[in-house]
Amino acid sequence: MTARDVLDRYYAYANAGDWERWCDLFSADTEMDEQLAGHIEGRETLRTMMAGMGDLYASFQNKPLHFLVDGEQAAVVSHITAVSPSGRAVEAEVMNYFRIVDGEISYMANFHDTVPFQVLSQGAA
Repeated sequence: MTARDVLDRYYAYANAGDWERWCDLFSADTEMDEQLAGHIEGRETLRTMMAGMGDLYASFQNKPLHFLVDGEQAAVVSHITAVSPSGRAVEAEVMNYFRIVDGEISYMANFHDTVPFQVLSQGAA
């Protein structure tokens, strides 16, 4: 699987809410620097975290806008449109950096404005 194939699946699985298959894209010893959750080590740690994703959002879409793939490294600019369980909207521009080795994501970091995600901890307006 090429790096671009991995990225296409990453966004397709996220947008389908298929977090099990999404997690399968990561290597067993993956590392992630996630802007909201911090540093994460290991696919099974990530899988445990993502098991609660359905509770965080009533809907979630992460639409890729631009891809840059150079060998094992890639960057993707995307836009998140989501709704919290209380009905509050989340709109955020995102930049993800990936290192993809042997068809698996070995490292990922994301960068985005954290303010839109504060609605997750707030009650209904």
